[in-house]
Amino acid sequence: MHIDPDHDSLSYWHATQEPMIPVDDVPATAEVVVVGGGMLGVWSTYWLAKAGVPVVLLEKSAIGWGATGRNGGFLTGGAATGYPALIDLLGRETARQLFALTMLGQELAHEVVHEEGIDCDLRRTGTLSLALSASGLDGLQTHYELLRTDGFAGEMLDRQATQALINTPLAEEIAGAFLAPTGGLLHSSRYLAGLARAAQAHGARIVRAEVTGIHTAGDHNLIATTAGSIEAERVIIALNAWTDTLVPETTNVIVPTRGQILAYEPREPIFTTATGADITPTGEYWQQTPDGSIVIGGCRADAPNKDSGVTDMTATPDVIAKIEGVLPRLFPNLSDLQVARRWAGLMAFTPDYLPVVDAAQSSVSTWYGGGFCGHGMPFGPIIGRYLAQAAVDGTLSDDVGILSRSRPSLA
Repeated sequence: MHIDPDHDSLSYWHATQEPMIPVDDVPATAEVVVVGGGMLGVWSTYWLAKAGVPVVLLEKSAIGWGATGRNGGFLTGGAATGYPALIDLLGRETARQLFALTMLGQELAHEVVHEEGIDCDLRRTGTLSLALSASGLDGLQTHYELLRTDGFAGEMLDRQATQALINTPLAEEIAGAFLAPTGGLLHSSRYLAGLARAAQAHGARIVRAEVTGIHTAGDHNLIATTAGSIEAERVIIALNAWTDTLVPETTNVIVPTRGQILAYEPREPIFTTATGADITPTGEYWQQTPDGSIVIGGCRADAPNKDSGVTDMTATPDVIAKIEGVLPRLFPNLSDLQVARRWAGLMAFTPDYLPVVDAAQSSVSTWYGGGFCGHGMPFGPIIGRYLAQAAVDGTLSDDVGILSRSRPSLA
């Protein structure tokens, strides 16, 4: 697989750090096989290898070639919906537990990056959510008060305090913001490649092969791949947008969804935090990288069917044009931004905007996770740890039962 750093469809992350391509041979047997070299698969592999469990990771192309290597580079807490909507869906206590789970995932990422010495520009900048009207500010105030009552940090900012964090004049419509202080930013490709190499250092084998099927053979699984078959005692499927190819019961539940992003040529320092705003109902988000590039994505609401069910990782002119209008609208002095590259990636969404984590019905001793709805970064470390533990104990913890395929909100 040759990576051309000048190709326009490459993400900023892939263009500035060539993805890691697996080179290990396919073994005949394995104690645990992990399918998928994205966020969840690499974290599951890392935890297993660190625990001394013989594990093989199978990835069909390159580590982080899917959603993780094509995202906005945010490491934030929380789910795809705001906290009030999460409470409406799950109830107060369950929502608090789920939010706390993502905060733990966020902290685990920081701990492991430090412990393993992964150079990925990880920095705790805070996440700034802009309000574009008085009613939008009221909504953020409700979000803030519920989080604060349940023990989570945050700060409401008026327009003046918001301006202090952004080094260019704000448009009149920006009324203020909510700041989540634990939010972070990182270089996605370096992050995941670094974690994969740490897993290898702990004993994991990482193989380039596409899985074409999983068949039960007594109390084992026979995994058919393009590079040969592997007999495995236990399996973790971490394919996100492609989950239903191996887990049929997730068809129409975990749905591939295209996200589109672009990067602007480097500028003087403007944005000091991870930043988001709801220009469209599906939301927009951006960061400025250490080299001055601005990475921004969103405007999915302007695509046909919100790009749901799309499996083509190609950016489209209509959505890209909408993205290009975001920053000049919110920050009038940024009308001269120059696009450096455009790209797309596949996320996976579920009907209730929460991931699914469960045992597969069609294979023995097989577990899966997917449908992170564009918020896989905080879920990856902690859900990966739970899946790794399931592959050791033979049972998935009740702690993630709220994310099961059988939950009422997916009925």
